Amino acid sequence: MEAIMEHLTTTEAAVAAGVSLPQVNRVIDEKILPDDWYSTSPTRTVRTDACLLISFYFETADWLTASARLQTIRNAVAHGHTWEQWKNYAVDDHFLTVRFADLWKSVDGRLRKLMAAEEMVVEDPEILSGTPVIRGTRVPVQIVAALFDAGTPMERILKSYPSVTESQVELASIYVKAVPQRGRPKRREYPAGTKVLSVKRGNLRARVAG
Repeated sequence: MEAIMEHLTTTEAAVAAGVSLPQVNRVIDEKILPDDWYSTSPTRTVRTDACLLISFYFETADWLTASARLQTIRNAVAHGHTWEQWKNYAVDDHFLTVRFADLWKSVDGRLRKLMAAEEMVVEDPEILSGTPVIRGTRVPVQIVAALFDAGTPMERILKSYPSVTESQVELASIYVKAVPQRGRPKRREYPAGTKVLSVKRGNLRARVAG
């Protein structure tokens, strides 16, 4: 991968590794990785290549014991590797051989999409007061991602936002998972005709945007 990011936030790492945020935090809290593979100050971050080992630890939980997984990680990090070298790396430990090729391809693919997603989003004070939008448009990334994650048909999303492509919609979903919105969420604006459900004082209410 060209210009691979050196470190990731825990939410970015969760996306790249294909695991949950609590699982990434567990790796740090339980010191599953060596100390120099992550940082806790001033915020929690992990080395980008750590995503491969985080993914390995949880993907193989049904086949390997925790001690076997930990030993494999210890053996793997004992040798320095570039990101590309991890692709063909294998760990041999008595009766056990672990090859990282398939797992590397999965993590590498998610990393590429993560980088593309972050490159796609722009925060410009001159555009919607700095609301993150899809580059080249005035479409807020949060809105598109919310529609996609809610199961809205792709055709409907593209019809509502003709300046956005299918690929951008999928990347928007990745972006909001990797870079969660901070602070109090802004009121969302939905395409005309969208049915919006809300709960107020224990009562479910529906309205049609537009």
